[in-house]
Order: sequence, then structure tokens, then C-alpha cells
Amino acid sequence: MRHSSEYEKVVRAAAWLLLGVTAGLCLDLCAKEILRTYSLTQFVLLRSGIAVAIMLAVAPRFGGYSSLKTREPGWHIFRSLLAVGAMFGFFYGVAIMPLINALSLGYTAPLLVTALAAIFLGEKVGWRRWAAVSVGFVGVLIMLRPGREPLSLASVAVLIAAVCYASQAITARRLGGTESTLSLSFYVVVAPLIISAVLMVREDWLAPDPMGWVLIVGAAASSVVAWVGFVNGYRAVSPAILA
Repeated sequence: MRHSSEYEKVVRAAAWLLLGVTAGLCLDLCAKEILRTYSLTQFVLLRSGIAVAIMLAVAPRFGGYSSLKTREPGWHIFRSLLAVGAMFGFFYGVAIMPLINALSLGYTAPLLVTALAAIFLGEKVGWRRWAAVSVGFVGVLIMLRPGREPLSLASVAVLIAAVCYASQAITARRLGGTESTLSLSFYVVVAPLIISAVLMVREDWLAPDPMGWVLIVGAAASSVVAWVGFVNGYRAVSPAILA
């Protein structure tokens, strides 16, 4: 019975994670099109602002606004800084690189999660998972063929974003026992909103057209679903297993 219960737990967590990945791909597709016309800062500002509004609107269904209270403000600040690095780094890469290249580099994040889970959570990672991680990294190198051309600033930015994302997955597991899904998803969106609002002061505002608004709202809604999926997945089961 215990084995069956653990298996069901892993299946549910994997389903949440797949939901997050699917929503994340929708976000990436919207972002690639948006960033052809609008600046990275404006995109992050609008996407984050709408995402915060959506989260506040659905808060009553996720334990109410009281669930935003936290016992770990320091960890949330740290996660927020990671979110800024992940968001600006990845979407900077998406704006400049072909989307498939950015996604290939971004897919190093689950591999990093496995390594970080062993180091910081003390979770057992057997030789099969280490072998899978090694093969995964080789696969990414083959796809990108870095020897053909120097590693670009955009590539470095996406790799930094992958490290930030992997670290967020580890901290979600670390805080899963005390923090709500809403709080783990909410503050990591607020931080990029604040940073982008400050940066936007020095940039020219370009009013979105109707299609621009459709894409921006789609990106924001996808980001909310992605965060809920990722958090519910990584908080429930070992990140090494899910990765």
C-alpha cells in the first residue's frame, strides 16, 4: 500500500510538472513573437503585472489572501532574485537567439536540478540518474555544437537563467512544507514587476496593438499556470525524480 501511495504521489507531481512545462512553452512562443516588436523590459512589466492581477483574482480559491503570509521572508527574497535572473536571462536569449537554441539551453535546467538536489537537499541520486544527466548534457552540446562558433552573450544569459530556474525548483522543495502554493508562485512574479517598472523609466513606451495585448495576456496567463504547475510538482516529490 505504501509503495502504491508513493507511486501515485509521483504520478500526480509529474502531471503538475507537465502542466507547467506545457504552459511554459506557450509562454515562450508568445514571448518570441512579442519581443519582435516590444522591448524586453516592457514585456516583463506587462506580463508580470497581469500575472500578479490574475493571482490576486484567484487567491480566494488557493486559501485566500492569508495564504500569502510567509514564515520565510528571507527565502522569498532569495527566490525573487532568482526569478529576476531567470526571467530576464531567458527572455533576453529568446529575443536574440532562434527559439529552438534558447529552449535547448533552457533544457539544461532539469539536469541541473538533479545535481543541486543531491548537493543541497542531500537526496540520493543513483547511477542511473547521473547517467541520464550526463547523456542529457552531451545531447545539448551536440544540438548546439558550440565548437562551431563562440558562446554568445545570449547563450550565457540563458544558461544563467537555467541555473536560476533550477535553484528555484530546489527552494520550492525546501519551502514546500511551510509555504502555500500561492506564496511560492506570487512573490517570484512581483520582483520582476518591480525591477522592470524601475527600468522602464529610462525606456520609451510603445502602446500595444490588439494582437499585442492578446499575446501579452496569453503570456501572463501561461506564466501563472506554469508557476502553479512547477510549484505543485517540485514541492511534493524529490526534484531529482521529476527532473
